[in-house]
Amino acid sequence: MSKQNQTIAISGATGLVGGELIPSLKHVGHSILTLSRRNAGTGSVLWDPAKGVTPLGALEGVDAVVHLAGENIAGSRWTAAVKERIRSSRVDGTRNLVKSLSLLKTPPKTLVCASAIGFYGHRGEERLDESSTVGSGYLADVCKAWESEAQEAEKIGLRVVRLRIGVVLSKKGGALAKMLLPFKLGVGGIIGSGKQYWSWVGLNDLVRIISFCVENEGISGAVNAVSPNPMTNYDFTKAVGAVLHRPTIFPMPAFAAKLALGEMADELLLSSIRVEPHKLQSAGFQFAEPDLTSCLKHELS
Repeated sequence: MSKQNQTIAISGATGLVGGELIPSLKHVGHSILTLSRRNAGTGSVLWDPAKGVTPLGALEGVDAVVHLAGENIAGSRWTAAVKERIRSSRVDGTRNLVKSLSLLKTPPKTLVCASAIGFYGHRGEERLDESSTVGSGYLADVCKAWESEAQEAEKIGLRVVRLRIGVVLSKKGGALAKMLLPFKLGVGGIIGSGKQYWSWVGLNDLVRIISFCVENEGISGAVNAVSPNPMTNYDFTKAVGAVLHRPTIFPMPAFAAKLALGEMADELLLSSIRVEPHKLQSAGFQFAEPDLTSCLKHELS
């Protein structure tokens, strides 16, 4: 482990994860530099990931980079233009960031780059760990290209961690926040067959995972950022209903999900991705909320 205070640059700092990560890192003594597309203030560098490299020398002296920036994959229906924005924000943005790092006189030691469990594609009940092969589909293709750009940083001597993040649970945003209203109104229910596996992670644990990967010099390559207890959609739905004390008797058939969301429904709601965090557990990471009920109670409190 390398827990000494570091200077850490973070992209996507205003997003759901970045907004929780920054105060957590500061609390343990790290210094933070944010990469922002808006006006740069103190402790911030103005950088648009789609438009090229960061200002020359802006990242000199940084010890680690956490790259979280990317278009929201569930922000709107997937048109061809939206899909291209999703892909470009991740693939081109990561390429431009790595190019920026390659121009430094003294590059940082570590790059922790977000990816997603969409890398594995629809796999049914197959148990997936970091050694599992890439799947098929739009998200799998994006994740493969995204991770490939991140790996380029290894050529300039960085330790690269590719975080394959599951469904992030938080009442502040993401999938869970969108589910809360229908559940509270008593119209929540299973989606499709309910047999598809959802691999999830609480926002609190995800922040701890990122910190762990920054500080632990023995971790590199693909890392599954998911709870050790993936759930079927049926069990997930029942757990949310139980914690909220609401019925879950209004299912959404697969055809209705596809009608409402198109291709996004197939890849985000109906695909089954049963992922296990072998590398984190082998490295000794301890989940604060490893089971869904405790996670929901913590995140919804």
